[in-house]
Amino acid sequence: MTGQRVLVAYGSLNGATAGIAEEIAAILEKDGLAAEVRSAADVDDLSAYDAVVLGGGLYAGRWQHDARRFARRLKAPLRERPVWCFSSGPLDASATQKEIPPTRAVRRAVSRIEARGHTTFGGRLDPHPEGRLARSMAKRGMAHDWRDFDQIRAWAHTVATDLRRQSRAPGDAGPAVDKR
Repeated sequence: MTGQRVLVAYGSLNGATAGIAEEIAAILEKDGLAAEVRSAADVDDLSAYDAVVLGGGLYAGRWQHDARRFARRLKAPLRERPVWCFSSGPLDASATQKEIPPTRAVRRAVSRIEARGHTTFGGRLDPHPEGRLARSMAKRGMAHDWRDFDQIRAWAHTVATDLRRQSRAPGDAGPAVDKR
């Protein structure tokens, strides 16, 4: 399974989603894949990649704009390769307690690019964030890191396992949807 290159692209305002993307790439590398982490805003071409993991921070139920634009701009090449998606956002422990389905807007994006799976991870709100709304939320005591890196690592292992399985059975196009 060596040699497959995976792009882990993300849309993040304050770095929490970028941190998740970096952890996913580290696990993919550990599992024998070549993974590259890049901001979704910086990617114009997918020809160097065999698979993609796309993540976006959630803001008002929508992915951060770089993740949304990435999915729109690169819709055709994304549909030609395996894609998994994740959202980062709940500012509570809910993402570790139960499966949180994608929001309606994210579900549409995931469907358009024919992603094999989606999961939602907890988010992070810094005590002194950028933006009026985020500052207001931090003042109300919502500043905390809700990301569960064990959960993130487990999900990344399932992506790697699915890619290895796919490489062993080239004719098998059946989706391997993994919600956790």
